[in-house]
Amino acid sequence: MVLRNKPEVMKVLCLLTVLVSGFACSLPRGGPDYGGETVARVDLERYMGKWVEIASFPAWFQRDCFCTTAEYELRGDHVSVKNSCRRGSSRGELDVATAKAFAIAGSNNSRLKVQFFWPFKGDYWIIALDDHYQYAMVGHPGKEYLWILSRTPEMPENVYLSLVETAREKGYDVTKLRKTLCAD
Repeated sequence: MVLRNKPEVMKVLCLLTVLVSGFACSLPRGGPDYGGETVARVDLERYMGKWVEIASFPAWFQRDCFCTTAEYELRGDHVSVKNSCRRGSSRGELDVATAKAFAIAGSNNSRLKVQFFWPFKGDYWIIALDDHYQYAMVGHPGKEYLWILSRTPEMPENVYLSLVETAREKGYDVTKLRKTLCAD
């Protein structure tokens, strides 16, 4: 989830966000029951800190990213977000994007809206979370984005496979999942 802060990228982002927002506004609205799509509850204080991306659906805004991380910090009424990666290789230029995230009322902090620039916000749904807050999986209601996160750069294979199965059960096309590289 890393973005370059260049004018041409910002123009594309604005256009994409307007298109996605317009599509989202045309969808039928449900009540507060999200059908088990997200975890029941997230303790935001425990969720804060650094997460390492283990795998994700390839996203255009993460193209050519290595060693992707996300850092979260509670700041009053929102969560401060800092996403970073190395472009081109594990020794490439550090690319950083900052944002604010806001918990959605009634979701017990399992659903957030992330805002990289005003007024547009994207969905951030925590769909799996380890009891000890060491592993997490973040998805999107449209199932076009998916991230598997860990507190450490490596994840036991059985944990990874379990998260992949959870994603499959929730309707994600796990054939699109790619492990994130942190070596050349």
